[in-house]
Amino acid sequence: MPSNPSTVLVIYTGGTVGMVESADGLVPSRDFEQRLRHHLAGLAPDQRSRLPDIEWLQTDPPIDSSAATPSDWQHLAALVAEHYAHHAGVVILHGTDTLAWTASSLAYQLQGIDRPVVLSGAMAPLEAPHSDASDNIQMALRFAAQPGLQEVAICFGGQLLRGARSRKWQTHQAAAFASPNYPPLGAGDRDGIRLFDERGLNAHQRGAPRLERPDYAGLAAGSVPRLVLWPGIRAWQLEAWLLDDRVQGALLEVWGGGNVPQDPEILGVLARASGEGKLLAAISQCPHGAVNIGHYAAGCGLIDAGVLSGDDMTPEAAVTKLIHLLAQPLDNAERRRRFLTPLVGERSASTGGG
Repeated sequence: MPSNPSTVLVIYTGGTVGMVESADGLVPSRDFEQRLRHHLAGLAPDQRSRLPDIEWLQTDPPIDSSAATPSDWQHLAALVAEHYAHHAGVVILHGTDTLAWTASSLAYQLQGIDRPVVLSGAMAPLEAPHSDASDNIQMALRFAAQPGLQEVAICFGGQLLRGARSRKWQTHQAAAFASPNYPPLGAGDRDGIRLFDERGLNAHQRGAPRLERPDYAGLAAGSVPRLVLWPGIRAWQLEAWLLDDRVQGALLEVWGGGNVPQDPEILGVLARASGEGKLLAAISQCPHGAVNIGHYAAGCGLIDAGVLSGDDMTPEAAVTKLIHLLAQPLDNAERRRRFLTPLVGERSASTGGG
């Protein structure tokens, strides 16, 4: 692809944004580039003048967002790494169901990237009445041309959110994504956009980009489960998940500020899994706020069992970080250190469980 640093590269991966109506409901369409270019060309002159020129790539086959795996994240990161230097920025159009998971994974794989990588999509297809697709795409393109944005972000519903801080928050509303524990990186509407520079990563990323793209193949088939505790959970249930030889790490979603049942058998399973070198981390089931493992007596057992604090991370950011670290040739001590270290603004601090 020729170098044109004034263009934005659009990578279309599938999702509702490009679907069309059929007798059986919404179905994927392979002509979305032509449809989108036609739509953008038909915008009012003042809207069109604000948009950068685009180049186009399309994954083949399109990713089914609800069936995406770490291998899909790895393939997408490879596309960005291969092409991003030839463009002002990158926009990735993606299904909404697992968009926050993809954004979090890309943030770790593209650490230190020196230009925008903006993910977006829509809750309704481009041509549907009252669709949010056009507004989301236009805003994503404009943010992707901003040199002050140097990280992976999600643009949706008038907000620009850090990718590794974002979650899908609504099933139907246009403002479908939220960033529970970090403020937006930017905002905008059809009249203009604003980037909140003081919140971005660009001030903390000096020198050449440091991309990390390890092979995720060995972790693509469920090697890092996400386990949500519930009242009545028993040790045998945790044992079935955590002590399986195929499991290399796990995220535990615990209660409140970091509490678990004071059951010696449950804590024994956690300690055994950690002792086998499995990377275990804990976050709160509450979407807002952080865990503080050990603040209550009911959480001290997590520290003794070697469980790491996920601080205020989202489940998406925590699981994808575990996968990213486990895929690299690191010893267990270094993996633990890096998990507790903010790498891409995904967590606020290192607190407990280290």
